[in-house]
Amino acid sequence: KFVSLVKNELNTFKNLLSPDFPACSEREVEDNQREKVLKTTLHILRNMKQIDLAIFAPVCQRKLKSKLREKYHRINEGISGHVKSALLNEIYTELYITEGGGGDVNEEHEVMQIEAASSKRQIEETPIKCNDIFKPLAEQKRPIRTVLTKGVAGIGKTVSVQKFILDWAEGKVNQDVLFIFPLAFRELNLMKRKLSLVNLLRRFFPETQDLKPRHYKSYKIMFIFDGLDECRLPLDFQNNENLVNVEEQTSVDVLLTNLIKGNLLPSALLWITSRPAAVSQIPPECVDQVTEVRGFSDPQKQEYFRKRITDQDLANKVFTHIKSSRSLHIMCHIPVFCWITATVLERMLSEPESGEIPKTLTQMFTHFLIFQIKHKSQKYSGKSDTDPPQTRTSILALGKLAFQQLEKGNLIFYEEDLRESGIDVREVSVYSGVCTQIFREEHELLDLGKVFSFVHLSVQEFLAALYVFMCFINRKVLNQKTTKNQNSGLSELLNKSTMADFLSSAVDKALQSESGHLDLFLRFLLGLSQESNQTLLRFVLTQRGRISHSNEETIKYIKKKIEENSSPEKSINLFHCLNELNDHSLVQEVQKYLSEGGDRRLQQANLSPAQWSAVVFVLVNSGEDLDDCDLSKYHTSEECLLSVVKRSRGAV
Repeated sequence: KFVSLVKNELNTFKNLLSPDFPACSEREVEDNQREKVLKTTLHILRNMKQIDLAIFAPVCQRKLKSKLREKYHRINEGISGHVKSALLNEIYTELYITEGGGGDVNEEHEVMQIEAASSKRQIEETPIKCNDIFKPLAEQKRPIRTVLTKGVAGIGKTVSVQKFILDWAEGKVNQDVLFIFPLAFRELNLMKRKLSLVNLLRRFFPETQDLKPRHYKSYKIMFIFDGLDECRLPLDFQNNENLVNVEEQTSVDVLLTNLIKGNLLPSALLWITSRPAAVSQIPPECVDQVTEVRGFSDPQKQEYFRKRITDQDLANKVFTHIKSSRSLHIMCHIPVFCWITATVLERMLSEPESGEIPKTLTQMFTHFLIFQIKHKSQKYSGKSDTDPPQTRTSILALGKLAFQQLEKGNLIFYEEDLRESGIDVREVSVYSGVCTQIFREEHELLDLGKVFSFVHLSVQEFLAALYVFMCFINRKVLNQKTTKNQNSGLSELLNKSTMADFLSSAVDKALQSESGHLDLFLRFLLGLSQESNQTLLRFVLTQRGRISHSNEETIKYIKKKIEENSSPEKSINLFHCLNELNDHSLVQEVQKYLSEGGDRRLQQANLSPAQWSAVVFVLVNSGEDLDDCDLSKYHTSEECLLSVVKRSRGAV
């Protein structure tokens, strides 16, 4: 009984001392009561020779929580500094996070991965709340130390991290963790000199200055490493030396590998976020749980537009239009794309003479670029007209940066990357000013240097395609400096004499990519060849540069590639390419065939590979539930139907 009484009293002291204890507000506990408890606790700890535990931890934690609350309580939709920020707690929508299986690499473009995920039944997967990712699932026996969360670019990983940290800093959840240290890989890339883990944390979090090295082993702490795909460190798990001393100086790379392997601070919790293509950098044995952020479900998309657009009738019109276009509907699983779409459609559907409403990705991104450039002109000069020469120069420079970094697989850029693309770092505000919500300059990080990025990977892919298209149509009038140092892949494209050869060569280049990193780039490039999109971009494309040509040869070439290609995923992207060229003939053939009792006829049909690919495309993009799809009735030797299996849990 005595031991039980002491334990209860100690718990009471602990709760009263905690400023974050929910049941203990200032109104409930008078200051003198708290002071008495504090004095008693300090007396006990002083006798135990643990006075630093009593003083330093609460003070450091309070300072750190205050800093993190200030940093994460607001979020910028779009680009920091150009739009009003919003309170994260007011606009945050819980994203769909699932148990993500293994940390294997998916060799598909991320848009294709979204398309596959959107066709699966969420009910059969294990949903995980963001704040519960360290809680073991029912079948898991051992505690979780390291969680790897994957998700495509812009799907909401970083925002989920911010909400997790904010909830902790506000005392709502995970209060058993004494310290959380969020470290972004884009910042760690800039740490060139050797330092210890203690010094690294003091550099990023001066609030920890009073903590002693031994405290890091005494307290329950968590590291959050956001953006593994942005890491430019080698992360050499095999050859890096082992390290167990938090005071020993070494490279940041060695610190990270030893933290992740559990040599350094084995009791610390680790949360790593990454795009799918980069997850293989972490050895599977170092990860206890893999989760995946799936983005917005259909109801969440509708909820987003209703929050984003105050006119509810207009919000419903926007959502109805998105549902009518499969490619737009798929992309809206990504929160950033919802913002892009809302930016474009809110204005176009509310203005009577705004032109044709975008139905393809290229049309949507073309209008988005136009809106941002016009916004810049109105904001800085009060005019709606743009300055074509300046705009063209800036778009060309940004496009070159976008294409070169796309080829390297980079989403963030440093000053040396800008210089390589011919952008004067001293004049970078000109480029971010031309496209206020497309290209962003991050705040300088700890005086280490600046970081730059586009608002989303798809924006980078669009500008990369626009740059390559501009280079081709203006290759005779462009300054030689622009083209002479291009890589061999681009030079090969630019050497084509006709638009048809140029586009066919781009199709081949995209098909050769095992990772599919040029799939969306190809869609945009083909869409830009459409005269209607060139007309919209007349302020960027000179009259001499705009080319009118027939798409027939390109369409024929793409259909030929669909016949030859054994990869269903590649074929599906080629169908999206045909959609950008406004050709639906193959799909219409299959749809007509199916509507005429073709479901029975299909069992004995002798279809060409292209027609079978069209069957897959129709099934996958039908919007129907694929889980009850009976594939046994179709020609079992046709490999392309495996694509339906990948997008369905219950297909027979």
